[in-house]
Formats: sequence, structure tokens, C-alpha cells
Amino acid sequence: MMVLITGASGGLGRAMALECAQRRFALFLTDINQTKLEQIRQGVLRQYDVPVYTQACDLTDETDVQALFQHMDTLGMKADILLNIAGIDHEGGFTVQQSDNILRIVQINIEATLRVTHFALARRSLDSRFYIVNVSSLASLYPIPLKATYAASKRFLLDFSVALGEELKNKNVSVMALCPGGLATTREALLGIESQGFFGRITTNSLSSVAHKTITKVLLGRRVYVPGGINTLLRFMSKLVPATIIARLLHKRWQSAQSQWLGDIQ
Repeated sequence: MMVLITGASGGLGRAMALECAQRRFALFLTDINQTKLEQIRQGVLRQYDVPVYTQACDLTDETDVQALFQHMDTLGMKADILLNIAGIDHEGGFTVQQSDNILRIVQINIEATLRVTHFALARRSLDSRFYIVNVSSLASLYPIPLKATYAASKRFLLDFSVALGEELKNKNVSVMALCPGGLATTREALLGIESQGFFGRITTNSLSSVAHKTITKVLLGRRVYVPGGINTLLRFMSKLVPATIIARLLHKRWQSAQSQWLGDIQ
């Protein structure tokens, strides 16, 4: 199998690359930073004897994405699995952020995912099953004040994945939404988790465990995967409590967390 991974130089992207390499899958890694991509490539090759290709790409640029897939065409490569991992967030309330930052969340989390998915589906092999994983978030289950745009963008990915999976289920395509809690991918992510205290720690997921179980579950045809028992329980509870009450409770929690983390009461 050949796996195309976006956002490959981040923590989850690296974990997914290592998991797929361990399974002897060929890799095509893309991110906006070629230097970091090469570091990931060398790290994979030191541990596993699998083909690893890279190409830097701005996923918000149609021309860049087209060049990425043309390069894959030139190499005679067709992805069997697409892992849409690229995504961003900017902490802080809606009115205190720059409008460019708010729109960037939508451009990368939503527009870029749709663009890459559309290109990949058009080039898939019709003779074998094609698998897609869209990285949503536990945040997709709730309306979250002070993270309103991010949570809504991840909700889009969750609903899109479920709908697309149903649309293409008879066309040899499986689509899964991955909805993890906190992931210790960067120093900023670690600070965010710590600022939430006990709740942040119990909803945090192990990168290696998430990567392993994600690949296993998508290959089995799973539609939605929420890692962790506590997070699964929170998913169930989100269906029972009115959204307005959830938003009120989450506003208090995130106001406290972001005040500690960012030093700015929203």
C-alpha cells in the first residue's frame, strides 16, 4: 500500500508515518516545510526499509496541490490511503484575533482538506479499496466559546467524513473521521493541556496509540474513531445535554485555561 500524509512534519503526522512504515507501507509525505519533511524522511528510513517520498506543498494553493499530484503521477504513484492531518488553530477569542488568523483556520482545516481529498479521489485506483482519514477533533462534538472557529471547522470535517463515507461506500471507498482529544504534538500543545488541569490530562491521547489504532480501524471500515474511554463517554454525553448548556460550561473552562495560558482574559 502507498500512503499520502498531509501535515507530515507535525507530531501526529510523524507518528502516522512511523506506524505506516512499520506496516511496510510506502509513504508520500507532504507539508509546507521541505526541511522538516526531509528530517522526517530520514528518521523513517533509519528505522524502516520502505520507500519514502516527500514534496513541500502549500495546501491552500491550488497550483501547489496540482503540482504535488502531478509529481505523484510522474512517479507512477497512486495513494491507497489518504491521511488528511494538516490543520491549525489560533488560541484566543474571536474578536481579539486577527481576521487573517481566523480565515486561515478555515482555509487549512476545511478548504485544504477538501482540495486534497478531491484530487486524491480523482486519481485513485478503481481496482482496489481507497481509504481516507480526516483528522477532526474531540472539539468537533461541542460548540466551544473562545475556540469557536476551530471547533466549527472540526465539526465540518466530522460531518463531511460521515456523509462522504455514505456517499462512496458502494464505490470501494472508506472514509473515517478521527476525533482525538489533546495530543502532545508541540510545546504549545503541552502548555494548553497543562492549563486545563485534570480535565486536560484525562482527555489527552498517546500519539503512538492513536496512530496504531487509527490505521487499524480505517482498514476495518470504521466511520468515526474517538480515542480513549473518557473521550468516548464525553461523545455520548454530548448527545444528551443541550448545546447552549455545553457552551456555557465550556466558556467558563476555556476562559480560565486561556487566561492562565495566554495571560489574557477573553
